[in-house]
Amino acid sequence: MTKSVVNKIKNIVVVLSIAMFFSCTNSAKEVRDFLADKNLPIGESFNVVHKHTDSGRIDVKMKAPLMLDFSNRENHPYTEFPNGIKITTIEVNGDSTTIQGDYAKSYKKTEVSEIKNNVVIINHSQKNKLLTNQIYWDQKTHYFFTEEKFAFYTASDTIYGTGFEASEDLDKWWVKNQTGVITIKE
Repeated sequence: MTKSVVNKIKNIVVVLSIAMFFSCTNSAKEVRDFLADKNLPIGESFNVVHKHTDSGRIDVKMKAPLMLDFSNRENHPYTEFPNGIKITTIEVNGDSTTIQGDYAKSYKKTEVSEIKNNVVIINHSQKNKLLTNQIYWDQKTHYFFTEEKFAFYTASDTIYGTGFEASEDLDKWWVKNQTGVITIKE
C-alpha cells in the first residue's frame, strides 16, 4: 500500500472514532434509571471515615469498610453497609455511645436504619451494653427497638429476653419478654 492510502485509512478511522464518541450521549437521569433497574448502586466508597461536627465539635464518628449509595431509588433511597459499620455518638458532656454491626442499611426518607448480625451497642459512661442480632434505629426520635432475642448488661444486672426498646444512649429502656434478675431500687 502506498503512503497516501494508509493516511486515508487512518483519517477514516479517526473520523469514525470521533463520531462514535460524540454520539454516546446519555443523560444523568438515564444512567441513574439504568443503575436502579439493574439494582446497582450509583456510588461506592471504600474505607469510609466520616466525622460530623456541630458548632465545631465532633458529635458523630462513623467507620465502614464499604458504603454503597442507592439514593437513585425513587420510593426508598438508601445507603447500604454490607461489610459492617461502627458509629460513635458523642454528647456535649463527653459521654459516648457506640453502635456496631456486621451489616447495615439506612433509609434516607424515613431516617430509620437496620443494623444486623452481631449488633453491639455500648453506653461507655453508664457501662450499659446491648447484644442482639438485629436492631432498628430511628434517628429522628433517637430510639432503638428490636423484636429479636437480646442480652442487656448494666452495672448491676444481666437481662435476657425477646423484644427490647431503648433511648439512643441506653439510659431509658423497656423489656418485653425477659429472663434474669433485675435489681430494683426502693
